Amino acid sequence: MKLVRTSKQLTRLLRRDHARGRSIGFVPTMGALHEGHLSLIRAAARQTRIVVVSIFVNPLQFGPREDYRRYPRPLSRDARLAHEAGCHVLFVPSVHELYPTGFGTFVSVEGISDRLEGLVRPGHFRGVATVVATLFGLVQPDIAYFGQKDFQQCLVIQRMVEDLRVPVRVRVLPTVRESDGLAMSSRNAYLSPDARRRATILFQALCDGRAAIRAGERRPAAVVRRIQRRIARDSSVTVEYLAAVNARTAEPLSRLRRRVALVGAIRIASTRLIDNLLVDVS
Repeated sequence: MKLVRTSKQLTRLLRRDHARGRSIGFVPTMGALHEGHLSLIRAAARQTRIVVVSIFVNPLQFGPREDYRRYPRPLSRDARLAHEAGCHVLFVPSVHELYPTGFGTFVSVEGISDRLEGLVRPGHFRGVATVVATLFGLVQPDIAYFGQKDFQQCLVIQRMVEDLRVPVRVRVLPTVRESDGLAMSSRNAYLSPDARRRATILFQALCDGRAAIRAGERRPAAVVRRIQRRIARDSSVTVEYLAAVNARTAEPLSRLRRRVALVGAIRIASTRLIDNLLVDVS
């Protein structure tokens, strides 16, 4: 595996692979790799000839009161895990490398970006779309891999690729979970032992919502109330949002049909957790 830090090194390294028509799989990450990331890298290794992984903690997608400075950055560990999972090229740029002095171009995906996460984290998806578009331009992958845990982010990237005719196929793989159902996340490392035990409540609540749909409930408000009842069992949990939305657009629904996304964001102590479940409505 080769570790590169500059755009010039990256494009020079991949030029021969592009010229020879070798398929390139790309997994963009912010590091602090866990089994969810590694499942994406392994999928890329199975399906493409060259696997590129990026590690970049993107300041544009963090708000002023968010955890940009303390976000975990265990590079040596990440490099070892990425290599073992099948990475060939590890791209670890600096902030100045991707956003040099005078940088002033941003990508904004309207509509999808304005709901749910977009409401509680203004500007977040502009930062996501900008960095992903930049990385796509540098790597020029055939397939890019993302995890379903970041449901709305996946929709934003898929819409950006479609609208801008970016020649990249976006693959979204299922959320990888701990044995008790907690969605794997780099931020789980922030949880104290007690908070970790309580953190499964969001997944359990979404499962309650799914059970209501499978039992025949088709009113979004009723399903959300079912989810809220479970969350309310822990008075220390702060809810940012809970919703049942269209799984293709993240739009609110008047009645549940086809594929629905049950989504939620909560805080336990100072740790923010997100999760979602996709439910096919018969």
